[in-house]
Amino acid sequence: MSVIYTVGQMCKLPPLSELEGIRQPGDVMVGVLVPVNTDKIYEKLTFTTRPSKTTCRLFSFEYYHRLQSFLYTMEEINRNRNILSNITIGFQMYDTCNIPHYDLQGALQFLTDSRTSIAGNQCNSRPLFTAAIGTTVSSNSIIMAHVLGTFMYPQISPFSSVPILSNRKMFPSFFRTVTSDIVQSKGLVQLILSFGWTWIGLMALDNDYGLEGIQPIKEEIVKAGACVAFIEYIRLGQPDRNAPRIVKAIKESTASVVVVFSNEADFVPILSEMVKEKVTGKIFIANAGWARSVLLSQSQYFPVLSGTLGLSGEDFVVPGLSEFLNKIHPSTSTTATWTKMYWEKVFSCQFLPENQTVSLVNPVKVCTGSERVQDIKNNSNYISSLKSTYKMFAAVHLLYTALEDLKSCKNGEGPFFNGTCGNIWNIKPWQLTYYIRRSQPNIKVDNQKYIDENGDPPGVYAIINWQLKPNGTMTHVKIGNYNKTVPPHRTLTMNSSLIMWNLGSKQVPSSSCSDSCAVGFRKAALQGKPTCCYACVPCLQGEISNQTDSLTCFRCPWDQWPNPEKSKCLQKPIEFLSYEDSLGGSLAAASIMSSIVPALILGLFVHHNNTPIVKASSYSLSCLLLKSLSFCFFCSLGFIGYPNHERCLLRQVSFGLIFTLCVACILAKTIMVVFAFMATRPGSSLKKWTTLRVSYTIILICFVLQLTLCITWMSVAPPLPQYNLEVKPDLIIVDCNNETTIAFWTMLGYLFLLATISFIVAFLARKLPDSFNEAQFITFSMLAFLSVWISYIPASLSAQGKYTVAMEVFAILASSWAVLVCMFFPKCYILLFRPEMNSKENLMMRNKNESASRY
Repeated sequence: MSVIYTVGQMCKLPPLSELEGIRQPGDVMVGVLVPVNTDKIYEKLTFTTRPSKTTCRLFSFEYYHRLQSFLYTMEEINRNRNILSNITIGFQMYDTCNIPHYDLQGALQFLTDSRTSIAGNQCNSRPLFTAAIGTTVSSNSIIMAHVLGTFMYPQISPFSSVPILSNRKMFPSFFRTVTSDIVQSKGLVQLILSFGWTWIGLMALDNDYGLEGIQPIKEEIVKAGACVAFIEYIRLGQPDRNAPRIVKAIKESTASVVVVFSNEADFVPILSEMVKEKVTGKIFIANAGWARSVLLSQSQYFPVLSGTLGLSGEDFVVPGLSEFLNKIHPSTSTTATWTKMYWEKVFSCQFLPENQTVSLVNPVKVCTGSERVQDIKNNSNYISSLKSTYKMFAAVHLLYTALEDLKSCKNGEGPFFNGTCGNIWNIKPWQLTYYIRRSQPNIKVDNQKYIDENGDPPGVYAIINWQLKPNGTMTHVKIGNYNKTVPPHRTLTMNSSLIMWNLGSKQVPSSSCSDSCAVGFRKAALQGKPTCCYACVPCLQGEISNQTDSLTCFRCPWDQWPNPEKSKCLQKPIEFLSYEDSLGGSLAAASIMSSIVPALILGLFVHHNNTPIVKASSYSLSCLLLKSLSFCFFCSLGFIGYPNHERCLLRQVSFGLIFTLCVACILAKTIMVVFAFMATRPGSSLKKWTTLRVSYTIILICFVLQLTLCITWMSVAPPLPQYNLEVKPDLIIVDCNNETTIAFWTMLGYLFLLATISFIVAFLARKLPDSFNEAQFITFSMLAFLSVWISYIPASLSAQGKYTVAMEVFAILASSWAVLVCMFFPKCYILLFRPEMNSKENLMMRNKNESASRY
């Protein structure tokens, strides 16, 4: 930093031995701070000796062209006699290398000038400079703006874009021709979101420019529902810029997209480290600070930067600048030292000092001076660097427009006290600041005024894609625009088909912490992870999600069920044992055909009703039993078909009553066998109990008890149709809802009791002497009947849906067949195939044989 040397009562700034620059005299002087070199060599400080002079490095094409843009614009203004007639604008320009104390030293120089003495805090001559143009780095501009703003000394920056510089209260005399980073940051986020990227890495400089630029990007990303994978800062105080740590974070992160808010010079160490570590496959999103960088378009960075997207300033080239550049030459240029550096970079050659020859060991290409700039005018890097010159052109136009307004002011009509005007020959800084505030240069974008109330130009950016061409060069291709001056739906316009991603791919890369959740799944947050990191959890049973990345699953209505993909709800199929169903149809056919068999046997019995075997079988009870068995087969049809209200009421009742009648007939036959034997004893009074009236009475009593139970059941809790959704959630099972299962099992238990009594009595009476003892047949029939219904209990409890009903139908058919076969098939066999056995003699002989065997 400058120090003031005191000489007696006078003091002045020391000579600026470290700053390199050029000077052009004029009537009105302008100070210009432009970094031709963008970095410095970091020396180790010992704090025991005076630091050596800072050595600048990294010559920049873009900054040199911006410098030439200033020179060209000043030349055009001074040459035009219609502009500030008889007044020329001069300048003092310094190369500050983006070093803060160089920028501050230059600013102090503009305020005092090295030839201006200071006595008693009062300058003994007017300030030589009227305004300052620069600088580039936002942090440096803030320092300058605080110093210059103290004296209302106008400062116009073509490239400092931090939002805080728009604050008129803090920086009343600061103006710029570059849009605030607030607009750029929102544009970058909108660009990112347009590709559906949700997992983003962030990298920024650790100064005002980087911190104020990356913060709104982070906020907008989170606001849009995306997430920040990491945020790393380029440490300007470290020679390696913190590159190892940053590259490690990029390499280890699953984020494919990284936003870099930096300038080109400070991004170089990061890229060099990535090349060293062979980190590729990332898509960088560039801010305007390096979106068209020639420095970064070198071949060693191609594998890393190919496919980069970014926002750059307006896609304008200063008219006539290209022709002006064609005329520059190191031997004639006013910026000879810088032009020689430019020449060596452009033509890849080297100027040798006098009396030095080319080394045979390390030969180099020598610059001859015969090279021509116009020969490289089609070079993509050359063209790209020209597009960054417009901001400098606009800054000069803003200044001369304000000077023109000040000069053309008429006394009495001026804006100052009592209508006075400023004096062009003795400009007060605050007067020029006033005119710059109200100045509108003849530069418009989309019919919008160029400078707004905050001193900012409109937000218009070109969207740039870095593409590696077949000839091995990197080109910056414009693929769209981001224009904040148009309606929101037209802000971002882009031709995505022009984009070429890393390694020439046309497929948009993905960048997400977790893969997208397909339909049928929902996002589930992972503990300790950002919201974009999630697990894809299948929707629960009965739920769907009909869009990707769904946060929740939705339950289907009660009568619907998800499809296998769980993407939509389908109508649940209705299940019941129907006649159209193969199982229901088979059981129905079996029921009908089975009911015919008892009818045929009944006809056979009627035909042979006078034969001994039929008479011995209790003809009347046998006929009643056969009729009831036929109805037993028929009653199973009540369980097949849609269970409506009437069917639910009748099917269990009909089953219970008909089977009670059937079992009661068997019980009556069993009791009659016992009574008949006991009545044959001398003096027995039981003969009167062997009549049909007693048998019918037994049957009636048994039937009435079951009828009473059924009436009570139907009165208290009748079974009604219901939609059963619990057994099989994906089906609607239509069945009869037994309000109380106690009644059903009581009814079945009553049947079990009658059958058990019949079985016990028949088993005890199986060897009683009789003309034709049916006890054995009754024993086997009841044993089979009980076995069927005992097996039914666990089978019905394990079956579901229509199979529960089918099990009951099968039990009805099986138990009916058991009774029919055991009770009547032996008799039918004798009647049909052994008629000789159907005689009284044969029966009596059989009875004697059985009696003899017992004794």
